Amino acid sequence: MSYDFTPLFRTAIGFDRLAQVMDSAARSPGNSSFPPYDIAKTGNDSYTLTMAVAGFGPEDIELVVQDNTLVVSGRVNAPQDEGEILHRGIARRAFERRFALADHVEVTGAEMNNGLLRITVQQIIPEALKPRRIPVKTVSATQAERAVATEQKNQAQQQPQQSIATAA
Repeated sequence: MSYDFTPLFRTAIGFDRLAQVMDSAARSPGNSSFPPYDIAKTGNDSYTLTMAVAGFGPEDIELVVQDNTLVVSGRVNAPQDEGEILHRGIARRAFERRFALADHVEVTGAEMNNGLLRITVQQIIPEALKPRRIPVKTVSATQAERAVATEQKNQAQQQPQQSIATAA
């Protein structure tokens, strides 16, 4: 099944990233449910991703952020001799999970405790993108006329000096 999101983007500017996320989600094959994870909002601009990674150590886990995507992968270390396995309920297979990150979202840390990998993420908006208030000043008509006259006078004074400088 395919969806056409074109009507949604006819009046939107700069939402191409959203279109890419929707397109990649529609194209991706059914994701495995391993390892299970939770995503929690811990503040206005902070999140925690918790993954159950029993059987993996910190040296077996790799976190990579590239192109607004967090890739969490785990590799299986050499199997230990545990004798004859009668039932295997603990999954010890390699995995890779991808999480799309919004713009200006950064991974700020990762820690492992009791088989849970906890990744902290925070949205950090640059000062240039934060809203800022511009004060509006009132100018009376006489002040505006004086400002225009002063500007014209300054321009007239600068023109003769420039011509003298070029003649010399």
